[in-house]
Amino acid sequence: QVQLVESGGGLVQPGGSLRLACAASGTIFGINNMGWYRQAPGKQRELVAIISNTGFANYADSVKGRFTISRDNAKNTVDLQMNSLKTEDTAVYYCNAKVRRTALTGTYTYWGQGTQVTVSS
Repeated sequence: QVQLVESGGGLVQPGGSLRLACAASGTIFGINNMGWYRQAPGKQRELVAIISNTGFANYADSVKGRFTISRDNAKNTVDLQMNSLKTEDTAVYYCNAKVRRTALTGTYTYWGQGTQVTVSS
């Protein structure tokens, strides 16, 4: 089995920063894309940022220039540095990874349990 464990959420004032971390563990042959999604109350889950195993990153327009995604392929981790946070960034943030468990299997999508980020004064 594969598990994704997130950490780093919390309460921060507008304009502040937080860094989220996610570690994948279990039976892992390789990981393709890793990413961060978020879901605010009453809204659908949306993509925040995604990064390929070669380091190519894409961001939602709402976070471009403020958030930076990075990953460590050797450690199977992905981080999200969030700067200049706004109240509208408040949401539960979920880590996502497309994992190949063995050389003979396809990729499967796994999710973390989510971590709350609250931006408020």
